[in-house]
Amino acid sequence: MPVYEYKCSNCNYRFEKRQSINDQPIKVCPQCQGEVKRVISKNTNFILKGSGFYRNEYSSQSSSAPSCCGMTNPCNDPKRCCENK
Repeated sequence: MPVYEYKCSNCNYRFEKRQSINDQPIKVCPQCQGEVKRVISKNTNFILKGSGFYRNEYSSQSSSAPSCCGMTNPCNDPKRCCENK
């Protein structure tokens, strides 16, 4: 569940709340009962671990992938090959 940051527009009290993405935002300050707004946080703690999927899975097409006409070896002229399919 994500953690959302809120700030009271009356007393400037800032607090965080762990909520489901489907939960309604908090509207009342727990300290002064003033109006609260959700703050867009700069510190997101987004961490990528591992070697990366783009390089591993999508950097080049597999040599065993069929060409446009379904043949395993690439066609010399794919346009002509696919037209004759």
